[in-house]
Amino acid sequence: MTEQISIDEFIGTVRFDTQGLVTAVAQDARDGRVLMVAWMNADTLRQTLTTGDVTYWSRSRGEVWRKGATSGHTQKLIEAWVDCDGDTLLLKVDQTGPACHTGAPTCFFRKLE
Repeated sequence: MTEQISIDEFIGTVRFDTQGLVTAVAQDARDGRVLMVAWMNADTLRQTLTTGDVTYWSRSRGEVWRKGATSGHTQKLIEAWVDCDGDTLLLKVDQTGPACHTGAPTCFFRKLE
């Protein structure tokens, strides 16, 4: 069962942590690979849902970060999902270029033997 809701309803279901953030998992909409995990606040979530340009909150820099603003490795939102608890987002995206700042296609390129 899939329930489709409005942007305001979607944001209303999100349980932001004490710092006003929620975990966002970016997944390649074409092949299902997990590309990266980042953080969003209410403003960056609304901006993402409204514009389709995936925008995060950088905890290390303490600022808004539109994916690809400097690198050109953008993420276009295809679908947005919120989990049953409201504490994790799944963003299915169209990724241009590598997702990882290291140049790797995904941030998950190390595997335990």
